[in-house]
Amino acid sequence: MTYLPHQQRVVDEKRELDVKLDALRMFIFHNEVFNTLPAEDQQLLRDQRMLMSSYSHILCMRIDRFN
Repeated sequence: MTYLPHQQRVVDEKRELDVKLDALRMFIFHNEVFNTLPAEDQQLLRDQRMLMSSYSHILCMRIDRFN
């Protein structure tokens, strides 16, 4: 599908966000270093993952409305 320029920016933003979100998930769930971090830092990273996931979902809903 071809998007208008402002729509393409949203699609690109979501794609970039999802790459970062996947990397964060991998760090939290599969990297042993995560467990060595202070509990507060671990929680902040979990909170960040949750908010990034919500942000990605919102971008997805916006993109769905382009169609």
